[in-house]
Amino acid sequence: MEVRTTYDGLFVDGGWRTSAGATTAVVNPATAAVVGTVPEGTATDLDAAVVAARRAYDEGPWPRMPQAERGRLLRRFVEVLDAHRTELARVITAESGALPWLVESTHFGLGFGRFSHAVDLAAGELDSVTPLKVGAGSVLGGTALVHEPLGVVGLITPFNFPLFLNLSKLGPALALGNTAILKPSPLTPLEGLVLGAAAAEAGLPPGVLNVVTGGPEVGERLVTDPRVDMISFTGSDRTGSAVMRAAADSLKPVVLELGGKSALVVREDADVQHAADIAFASFTLHAGQGCVLLTRHVVHRALVDDFLDALATRAEAAVIGDPAEPGTTMGPLVSEAQRRRVADYVRIGAEEGGEVVCGGKPVDRDGFFYRPTVIHGVSPKARVAQEEIFGPVAVVLPFDSDDQAVAIANDSRFGLSGGVVSADTGKAWEIARRLRTGSVRINGGGTAPDLAAPITGWGASGVGAEHGLTGLLEFAQPKSIAFRAG
Repeated sequence: MEVRTTYDGLFVDGGWRTSAGATTAVVNPATAAVVGTVPEGTATDLDAAVVAARRAYDEGPWPRMPQAERGRLLRRFVEVLDAHRTELARVITAESGALPWLVESTHFGLGFGRFSHAVDLAAGELDSVTPLKVGAGSVLGGTALVHEPLGVVGLITPFNFPLFLNLSKLGPALALGNTAILKPSPLTPLEGLVLGAAAAEAGLPPGVLNVVTGGPEVGERLVTDPRVDMISFTGSDRTGSAVMRAAADSLKPVVLELGGKSALVVREDADVQHAADIAFASFTLHAGQGCVLLTRHVVHRALVDDFLDALATRAEAAVIGDPAEPGTTMGPLVSEAQRRRVADYVRIGAEEGGEVVCGGKPVDRDGFFYRPTVIHGVSPKARVAQEEIFGPVAVVLPFDSDDQAVAIANDSRFGLSGGVVSADTGKAWEIARRLRTGSVRINGGGTAPDLAAPITGWGASGVGAEHGLTGLLEFAQPKSIAFRAG
């Protein structure tokens, strides 16, 4: 397999299909320089991918293949990617602006881990049989519960963690015997197309994995095509809502992992420096471009001043620059449009009465950089405290009691993640149980991500689950089969 930055075709039906679409430049967000080119997929390309995936599911060996053989091919798929880890890491950094440690921990470590965990789960005992019972006439019988692949699934992924998210969706989808059409973000298509090359080298049958680039038009066509049986989408709540509406006509199931405006509750007994470490790391991770990041810091009033000082100290010490340069601690936003969005929200926060404690401006260099920014003094109802910014901006909101902290944290359309920092882990547990969110980390959480833990969202943060057994079964159709034993 060759890890490339220039592609002349799209991966369809086991090979590279020449597209009639325009050529799209891939831009390095740290330098604003073009690092590659890919075809822009068209409706014709997508139609070819749907035909290939449909044929591979309806007529091909993949869904009927023994689970052990399917698992062997999928493990080989990961091995092929891992064999090109160094070249692939350079592409990930150049395309998405990810720091090297983030490439290793999230794209490779967690991405490969989620994929392989799904393959292992699919090989387990998903099906069951109730005990045989004696019925009328002394006839033995029972009921079997089996899980079947849904069919052709459409996978739509965003720009922020492309390889990780691509693998997180492909693992459960393919492990259960579905065939897939992956549509990566037009900002980060390289990490999608390279999976086609890996699939070919690993020996996946033609049509099992298809990768089609393109913008919203291609995505809409994928969602509305009645030959596609299910959609898994990760992105903004606005686009997720449009996906759900578009999928409704064909009554296909959808899994939506959407945005967040997650709260970190810092109780009065918390260690301020530890809380600031958690807070700063979260809202500046990948320049704040993460749906599960903690961007609302709900801090006990007695600690607010010290907490703000600690955040400002960390912001001033941040080394902002090209992730390819040694010593960089925070990289760029993905595009100039995203940087303008962040700047607009900082302006809105000031207009809403907020004090910009630190940051509040771009970095004067090539690329799409913005300084870590902390806003204090706005109402919990302010737009900057309610709307997802997707950049390195945190809002600090004071509270006086645990009840008030929970009320502020739950005052959100979103409910994806959360955190609590406290010396009293029992009290922290009580608060965690009261937060209306899919996941909570107490005092920073465990030492490593739990591959078995699903990600779920309340409210505008999504529908369904990803990861773990719960996420795996989103790609399966349960079927009960009643039978007589003789």
